[in-house]
Amino acid sequence: MPALLKPLKWYKQLSARKGRLEAAAFLVEGNRAINQIITTRPDEIIEILTADERLTAYHNYPVRTLTEIQFHSICHTRTPQGIMAVVKMPAEISSTNLPDNCGDRILVLEDIQDPGNVGTLIRTAAAFDFSGVIMTEKCADPLAPKCVQSTTGTVLSVWIRRTKSYLELTQTLKDSGFTLIAADINGTAEPTVLHHKLKLLLVLGNEAAGLSEELLDMADYRLRLPIVPEKAESLNVGACGAILMYLSSQVIGK
Repeated sequence: MPALLKPLKWYKQLSARKGRLEAAAFLVEGNRAINQIITTRPDEIIEILTADERLTAYHNYPVRTLTEIQFHSICHTRTPQGIMAVVKMPAEISSTNLPDNCGDRILVLEDIQDPGNVGTLIRTAAAFDFSGVIMTEKCADPLAPKCVQSTTGTVLSVWIRRTKSYLELTQTLKDSGFTLIAADINGTAEPTVLHHKLKLLLVLGNEAAGLSEELLDMADYRLRLPIVPEKAESLNVGACGAILMYLSSQVIGK
């Protein structure tokens, strides 16, 4: 007997956090992003959705063909690419425990609320070989459609913890030998402090308010990029994070 097809409403509910939690799944749009998921976590793909009747097979995953109207009612991009994947939600994403193997470079995000910024930072972290991302519950949901779109499928390329216990996790890593470098517009440390930091916590804060005093007090260094303030008071958090992650990848010889 063929498997019972899910109602269209089930897919639409994945746009909301409640729906994703109930289904333990989220959507990834576009060939490029889906192929990135296949490269890193191939077993996490549940189903492929398409409006292309010619697409009857896709990397051995189940394929469901929808009408154009049905497909457009589910997708969130302005120019749909004609294919989506239903992907399992990482069970550990809300955990208050760190992975057994954390890696040597970890990004910490505090209250970064723009999904485009969060997605871009996750994608950049993956590109520069950061192992994981710790984020507060006030950060944009990394599995929300706009955020997933910005990651271009790299959202499963790093481990993620989105939790109210972010300070405790950060302190645990510091206690195990990580150096905490905080991006701070009022900081005095130069980018050279990134040199030879083989166990690095790079911390970025809210787009408007910056970092909390709790995280700043935990910092070993408060780093400010040497920009020209007369021309630009500050950098977008995504741009700042990209520069610092690039610098960290260069100085440790990755």
